Amino acid sequence: LRWPRVLLFGDSITEYSFQENGWGAYLAERLVRKCDVVNRGLSGYNTRWAKLILPRLITESTSADSIVAVTIFFGANDSALKELNPKQHVPLEEYAANLKSMVQYLKSVDITADRIILITPPPLQESAWEKACLAKGDKLNRCNATTGQYAQACVQVARECGTDVLDLWSLMQKNQDFSSYLSDGLHLSTKGNSFLAAQLWSRLENKLSALPSLLPYWRDVDHTNPEASLL
Repeated sequence: LRWPRVLLFGDSITEYSFQENGWGAYLAERLVRKCDVVNRGLSGYNTRWAKLILPRLITESTSADSIVAVTIFFGANDSALKELNPKQHVPLEEYAANLKSMVQYLKSVDITADRIILITPPPLQESAWEKACLAKGDKLNRCNATTGQYAQACVQVARECGTDVLDLWSLMQKNQDFSSYLSDGLHLSTKGNSFLAAQLWSRLENKLSALPSLLPYWRDVDHTNPEASLL
């Protein structure tokens, strides 16, 4: 028995998505008995490192038809300011090239563009993130305008590669005060997780809700001859 898989690939915002009320947990609940939702979030990682890891997560021998969707959700670390956070920072042009490289790799192992969703970083609430930085003895090491440039680059890559994109940076700022979507200025709050989950599900529902439930409902199992129902 092989369950289809949805692969969530990203940084800490993906890694934390299986916490209580997380957006990944929401997807897993919606897709129970239809898909395995696999969390491959890596806290602190950027696209420079991610593009090296992706071929180890999905190899050429991996059956691409078992992967029904992949989310690629990076940029919150890439967009860190170089002079204050050189370890995580990735220049804008390289960030775009890395995203494109990852999409091209997925296509090369027969994961088609319609199964790939790029997600932009969310907006940065600078005053809250500055508090978090100061608590660690650091200076404010990101700014929202810069994050927005990376979000725009992500949208452009999706356009060029023919994939879907969830522009979280723009969508969250349609509501003028977006701070309630964030727990510390950078990571998602419960409200932010719910917002992302709803936006993502609206893109996945048509593709995935039609997948059959795996194995019969218990009332439909022939209890006198279970082998006939289950094997």
